[in-house]
Amino acid sequence: MKPALGKGLGALLPKTGPESPELEIERIIASADQPRKHFREESIRELSASIKEKGILQPLIVSPNGDGSFMLIAGERRLRAARLAGLRKVPVTIKKLPAQDSLEVALIENIQREDLNPVETANAIERLKEDFRLTQEELSLRLGMDRATIANYLRLLKLPAEVKTLVAHGKLSMGHAKVLLGFESQSQQVEVAARAAGERLSVRQLEGLLKKALIGGANKDALRKTALQAKDPNIADLEDRLTKALGTKVRLRPRGRKTGTLEIEYYNLDQLQGIIERMM
Repeated sequence: MKPALGKGLGALLPKTGPESPELEIERIIASADQPRKHFREESIRELSASIKEKGILQPLIVSPNGDGSFMLIAGERRLRAARLAGLRKVPVTIKKLPAQDSLEVALIENIQREDLNPVETANAIERLKEDFRLTQEELSLRLGMDRATIANYLRLLKLPAEVKTLVAHGKLSMGHAKVLLGFESQSQQVEVAARAAGERLSVRQLEGLLKKALIGGANKDALRKTALQAKDPNIADLEDRLTKALGTKVRLRPRGRKTGTLEIEYYNLDQLQGIIERMM
């Protein structure tokens, strides 16, 4: 583990000050590895107006390419806004970093400091994890996030592309995405996500849909049972009551008259936490 990155970006990020050198904008090249893919025009215009009035408060971080140009490590929003404001030069801090270190710093800086949407953040965390073979504990140290937050972002990438697009464009929140992961099939996730976005459902309303879907699925399973598989009416009644109370499938499997097994299904850690809270 690299000590500087392990402590966060404190050792790399510059302090604002008049001593920051300035560099011609045309000499700065934005990296193709920039994790941010969506830049809201309105946000860039607002930042540009602020730059015209107050200047750039936080220098950009760049690394020399060796040919007179510089690779942008951090600050693409500021670079775009500076161009829009008509600036010819911008304040920079120059860091001589190997290519791999530049990528790692760029990913961490964007996750911590830039206004990424949840999908961009998830993709950046996944790339850090895979490219640098980091555990969730190491990611937590580098990013200053708790492990549960990191796990939630990584789980977001399991959703269908249609759902991730809705999240990326702000039609659904991270909270919506976590609930959608509870639906069994991707077709259900896509269908319910479209409805949630179209009807502007709250996270709580979406949780209600999930509960109904899980209960409905439990009832369908019961209807499929043959007469030979039919349970004692008292057992079936208890299963139904527990399913409705916990909002997930519950099965009782008797072994003899006094013993048996209680099975409670869950589809993600958030749902499990909710079940435990209800039971306690």
